[in-house]
Amino acid sequence: MSSARTVHLLRHGATVRPGLLLGHVAVAVTPQGIADCIRVAAGATFTQVVSSDLSRAAECAAALGAPVRHDARWRELDFGAWDGRDPTTLPSDALAAFWRDPDQAPPPDGERWSALIARVTAALADLPDATLVVTHGGALRAALASACGFDARQVWAFDLPCAAMVTLRIWPDSAQIVGLRT
Repeated sequence: MSSARTVHLLRHGATVRPGLLLGHVAVAVTPQGIADCIRVAAGATFTQVVSSDLSRAAECAAALGAPVRHDARWRELDFGAWDGRDPTTLPSDALAAFWRDPDQAPPPDGERWSALIARVTAALADLPDATLVVTHGGALRAALASACGFDARQVWAFDLPCAAMVTLRIWPDSAQIVGLRT
């Protein structure tokens, strides 16, 4: 039987455009957001850093002072036509349908929840022990869904603010949340 792996999932720091649906759009991270990521990651033991290739995650990963490998599978959900938009300006019925069931009611021209879970599941499977991943809120929740079996509604019950870090202990057939830092 394979031994367990420890994986740290760090959400990027606060951006200069909070409150928007930030999928694949490029948005800078605030200096405080980067400092928060450095502070939270300082409590983790890791031998490598993997990051989403989107700038807000890559910027935070680079600030950790370790070599970074970029992996597009750790990108945020693609919000399609809603990317970069203020949710209060979107049709409320469509937005409510998305939050109720992001797989059956994805954003126009956007990604389905199941597609996000599939790519994050593959990325998670490729990680060796003692890896720190700098990613996004949606991808982090998709990792929790994949590793721990949570459904889409359950993963939104977790408050995962910018610079939050979830530590998972992963076995071949199960996983456990062993830490949460903010």
